[in-house]
Amino acid sequence: MSNLRPADLAREHGLSPQAVRNYEREGFLPPAGRTASGYRIYTEAHAAALRAYLTLVPAYGYAAAGQIMRAVNDDDLDTALTIIDRGHGQLLRDRETLRSVRGAVEHVITESEARPAFPGGTRTIGELAHRLDVTPATLRAWEHAGILTPDRDPATGYRRYDAADLRDADLAHLLRRGGYLLDQIAAVLAQVRTAGGTDALATALADWQERLTTQGLTMLDAAAALSAYTALHRTLPAHRTHSVPPRPTPTPTPPPS
Repeated sequence: MSNLRPADLAREHGLSPQAVRNYEREGFLPPAGRTASGYRIYTEAHAAALRAYLTLVPAYGYAAAGQIMRAVNDDDLDTALTIIDRGHGQLLRDRETLRSVRGAVEHVITESEARPAFPGGTRTIGELAHRLDVTPATLRAWEHAGILTPDRDPATGYRRYDAADLRDADLAHLLRRGGYLLDQIAAVLAQVRTAGGTDALATALADWQERLTTQGLTMLDAAAALSAYTALHRTLPAHRTHSVPPRPTPTPTPPPS
């Protein structure tokens, strides 16, 4: 393999040579060889490792990318593949959550138009329970699940439901009637609160879908880069990179007698 300098690896990615040395120190690259004078010598294996790491970062995050590269460099492929599997599992869960949220929002938009408005102002737990025809215990369970987040009256400690809480309660009630579980409803309402309402949420869901698609494609790129590095790494003697033999230690000259 041809010898490369830190600057050679850095130039491809717009990095500084020090960044490359830092990545090696963190174990993201295999150990570099050294010249007789102590300068680092990298090879095509190091260049492939750097490409793999930088492609893994947007796919799995900095922490997971570093763990994957350290595991590969330690010849622990099972650990590396387990971390990758977790990333794909999380992406699948995100897709399922998105599908659930999108279906719930469509359900809400369809049915909420026929629901009578609730006049403005705060309401007590009893008033809200009466409106929805549920028990106060049900509303407390929804609060425990993160579906409702009412304030408390500072004087009495009683729950106070404002306009946003009433909206969330209406949505939760519709979704429960539609067969959604509490954790699914909590995910929907978290998105509604973040987006600022169901109309804004529709746009947010489209953005979310685009992000998931991008991440999935990035994972494909990362898999290709990691596969290329792993194949190269495993062909090297003892899975180690090329190194320059150290300069022999001179034999000390005996003192004159």
